[in-house]
Amino acid sequence: MKYISLSVLFSFFFIACSHSADTNEKPNNHSLPIDTVWYGKTTGKLPAFLYGDGTDRLGGATMGYIDTGVICKVIGKTQKFFQVQLSQYHTALIDTAMILADTTIQYKPTVLSGSWKAWGTDSCYDIVSIYLPQKVPYTSHMELNPSAIKIQLYGVQSNTNWITQLQSLKEIKNLYYRQTENDVLEVTIQLKHAQHWGYSMGYEGHKLLIKVKRQPPIVTLSHLTIAIDAGHGGTNSGASGTVYGLVEKNYTLLFAKELERQLKLAHAKVIMTRTSDTTFDNKDRILFLQQKNPDALISLHFNSADDASVNGVSTYYKHIGFRPLSTFILKSMLAIHLNEFGNVGSFNFALNAPTDFVNCLVEIAFLSNKADETKIKNPAFRVAVARQIVAGLKDWLMYAATEKN
Repeated sequence: MKYISLSVLFSFFFIACSHSADTNEKPNNHSLPIDTVWYGKTTGKLPAFLYGDGTDRLGGATMGYIDTGVICKVIGKTQKFFQVQLSQYHTALIDTAMILADTTIQYKPTVLSGSWKAWGTDSCYDIVSIYLPQKVPYTSHMELNPSAIKIQLYGVQSNTNWITQLQSLKEIKNLYYRQTENDVLEVTIQLKHAQHWGYSMGYEGHKLLIKVKRQPPIVTLSHLTIAIDAGHGGTNSGASGTVYGLVEKNYTLLFAKELERQLKLAHAKVIMTRTSDTTFDNKDRILFLQQKNPDALISLHFNSADDASVNGVSTYYKHIGFRPLSTFILKSMLAIHLNEFGNVGSFNFALNAPTDFVNCLVEIAFLSNKADETKIKNPAFRVAVARQIVAGLKDWLMYAATEKN
């Protein structure tokens, strides 16, 4: 992706797949021969499964985050990644720091699922509980028309004969499963609204809990919490302007503060990932945001390219259920006479990765383009951008409030 920002921090790296035969040897995590099979548990800060070998600066495409303590069968190793056998026909890669060998594991290649229950809480969530006797690996994705969350449980055969759904549910419309392969169980959670508002997953004992965020009862900025991420900061300067030498970390903060001001004028509650020139790792930003639980996140950056003629605004999303916000913001930004660089999906940027809340990355303009950099240094442009992002948020909320499944 030639014109992706040279400055954006990415949490994922280049990876390669390999497959190997079973042996009984259990080596340490730093000297795994390619023909070794062993068992371990996920660990560390935001472990994630990846599909395969990443050959661009984004690194390998991620399947998604996985809870800690998930039991994995490791069948191979690359320089930076272990290869995990998810099921008979599916493998994934995981950073070597995110899985630890455990010789005490009583690994079961296939487990039986038990009963399910779904209910609504007094807060902003509906919850699905799925009984599983082992912490099996899982992946998930969003679907549209109708909106749904699909979850793949690996190494699972169904013995689920009870799916209890309580009247307290407010966002979950229906809940069912399908045995797509002998050892893959697919869970479908149908939603009542067209707009996805987010979800999170994790184990509590022998139960996998899926927390589905409800659409807010009043869908206006004055009743929502918006998080703003000023990209880079501290030791990570980001890109630099080619004419005026503007430093990305300084201007993302200036634009973030103006966006904060405009959102507060609209009576929204605002969370800032940083308010000064501080170093803040992207994974730590995600953990911080997961704790704060915003309704939406806007991450601000400036783009850069080798070709100085390239210019314009672009918006980015990873999960298809979050695309509407990115399209409304892009359309609104074009009203201030910025060229369109585009709306980019399946984007592997760290702050687009969480499924917990709606999120959008905005690359406001190109620091490598003279005309764009001239705009960026103008305080009036800062105000115009903030107003258009707020306008895009309002347009998105009107869509979310009216669209139904």
